[in-house]
Amino acid sequence: MQAPESEQNKSIVTLASREVYRNQWLRLREDKILRSNGKEGIYSVVDKDDCAIILPIQDGHIWLVEQFRYTIQQRALELPQGGWEMEIDDPEALARGELKEETGLHAAEMNYLGFLWVAYGFSNQKQHVFLATGLTMQERDPDDEEHDLVIHTRSLEVFEQMIVDGAIRDASTLAAWGLYLTWKARNG
Repeated sequence: MQAPESEQNKSIVTLASREVYRNQWLRLREDKILRSNGKEGIYSVVDKDDCAIILPIQDGHIWLVEQFRYTIQQRALELPQGGWEMEIDDPEALARGELKEETGLHAAEMNYLGFLWVAYGFSNQKQHVFLATGLTMQERDPDDEEHDLVIHTRSLEVFEQMIVDGAIRDASTLAAWGLYLTWKARNG
C-alpha cells in the first residue's frame, strides 16, 4: 500500500516533538526529525496563531503605522497588522479588529487577497491579507504593545517611493503590497 501523496512528498518525518518554551504570543517546540536521506536531526519550530495585515487604501492614499520594534531596536513603518494570540475562526474579524485597534479606521468593504506564510523557515504562522476600502475614522483601541504607535497617511506614489528608498523594510508590508498589485492588475 502506498502512502497518501501528501506523505510521499515529505522529505522530513517527525520522530518526536517536545515543547521547550511557551508564552502568550508563541510556543517553541523542538522536533527530532528524519530526513529522506536517512540522516536524523533537530528542527526548531515557532508555533504562532494566524495574524492579519491590512492595506487601508482610499482616494489614492494608504494608511501606515509607525512603532518601535524591539527586536531591531528601531521605529518602523508598516501596514497595520497583528494577531490576537489565539486561534481565529474569522480572519476578516481579526483584520477589522486590528485596523480599528491600530488606526481607528472602519472599512465598509474588506476584500480578502489571500494569505502569506510569515517566515516558514522557522514558523508556521499564516498572515491573512485584506484590502480595506470605504474607510471612516472611529476611535482607536490600541493594546499595551501599541502605546507608541503613530499613524501616517501617504499617497500611493510616495508609499512606493518609500519602498524603493528603503524607508519601508517590513517583509510582510512588502509582500502584501506585491499581492495587492497582482490582484489589482487582474481585477482592475
